[in-house]
Amino acid sequence: MPQKHSARKKLSRRELRELDIKIEFIEGIVRRDPNYVEALQLLGDHYTQRGRFEEGLKVDEKLAELEPTNPLVFYNLACSYSLVGKVELAAASLKKSIRLGYRDFKWLAKDPDLRTLREHPAYRSIRDQIRRMQVKVA
Repeated sequence: MPQKHSARKKLSRRELRELDIKIEFIEGIVRRDPNYVEALQLLGDHYTQRGRFEEGLKVDEKLAELEPTNPLVFYNLACSYSLVGKVELAAASLKKSIRLGYRDFKWLAKDPDLRTLREHPAYRSIRDQIRRMQVKVA
């Protein structure tokens, strides 16, 4: 499953045009098959790259319905909620992602998409949970 393109860089005009073409193409595929998981994953990633966060959130919510046990889906959902300022929902999605097995804690700690969540008090309990999980048993 593709990971969300979190480290967004400023795109050139040409890159923006190419991204818009990809989005339009994948939107056509998703219109024909609204449950095509791989196409939805790409579409959500491209929406995020383009800064279309509300649309990316809708895609991630749909993916969470289709893939209710996939930790990366819930991680991406947490990112989308964080990007649109829905911090409590971001925290709940991130907790679920960890419960389902998400373990890339180094990336989680620096992912720019989660910045809003990390700055919120709701993140403290998640950080504490991660620290407890990382304690090595001798």
